[in-house]
Amino acid sequence: MRTLVNSLRLLAVIAVVAAVLGQWLVSSTLPAYNPFNFFGYFTIQSNILIGIAFAVTLVAAARRKRADLGVSVLRGAATVYIATTGIVYNTLLVGAAVENTVPWSNDLLHKWIPLYAVLDWLLFSDRARLLFRHIWWFLLYPAVWTLVVLVRGATDGWVPYPFLDPSQGYGVVTLYCIGVGVTIALLGVLVVGMSRLRLVKV
Repeated sequence: MRTLVNSLRLLAVIAVVAAVLGQWLVSSTLPAYNPFNFFGYFTIQSNILIGIAFAVTLVAAARRKRADLGVSVLRGAATVYIATTGIVYNTLLVGAAVENTVPWSNDLLHKWIPLYAVLDWLLFSDRARLLFRHIWWFLLYPAVWTLVVLVRGATDGWVPYPFLDPSQGYGVVTLYCIGVGVTIALLGVLVVGMSRLRLVKV
């Protein structure tokens, strides 16, 4: 079972690299390409983070060590972020028209990788038991990301997603931010709860 799980996680890492690289190869050829914009998307960052989390877990497994608390917190946080990407995209952004999107990459980044990451966390037992106070750590990165995006939206006009566009009014943007923040907190509760389950022993 451990070999199967490690193989699935390795495939997930490869999928993340392929999907991000596939979209970057197209986006980087555009006249308006800006690396800070491309890598500023929560989608890209959350996929990179889950890829790193799986890679770190694979290294721990190669050393025949059970994932310690730090690794589990990293993987749990990354699971929250990638699940948020999947939920937000498939509720708020699924109908949004985005030019130069690579379809297969888009599906991997917004659908299949989030789905696998959640199932991986739910099913496999090789993770430490997390505490509810870890949810505060889960919220730190999204809060910083949101602050940076809002500052950029107010200064240079760039926002990664339509619901963060300040032109619709900061009241509306604030409501969206609160909604996403609550979603992340609730996902954190679920991830912590799942860490106490041992459905498939690895």
